[in-house]
Amino acid sequence: MAGPASVPARASGAVSGSASVPGRRGRLRIADRVYARIAARAAREVLAEAWPAGRAKGAPPHVSVAVPGSTVTVRVALELPFPSDVAALATAVRARIAERVAALTGARVSDVVVVVEKLVTGGTR
Repeated sequence: MAGPASVPARASGAVSGSASVPGRRGRLRIADRVYARIAARAAREVLAEAWPAGRAKGAPPHVSVAVPGSTVTVRVALELPFPSDVAALATAVRARIAERVAALTGARVSDVVVVVEKLVTGGTR
């Protein structure tokens, strides 16, 4: 039996020709709705922790994104539970969205704007 050293270069992943030049491999474009879905899911995850027993009474987050160049800007409108620490929830939503979008897409998140549209009774605090 031959050892790993006898594997041909082609089978080991070596590529020849113009396919190895990064500029000739193509581009990856992620649709805006993909960024929006990731951001909405991240916001829902944070909000699920704020409602008692996970029973969210507010409307789902409304997310819009802009992708000017290589960065992503996210705007999310939320209904938060009342009473609750509104500033802490908004900060947690902002951080989770920025972290998830960057981790899952590789894009740099330049800004996350959180707009609290309504406070809904039934919060945990």
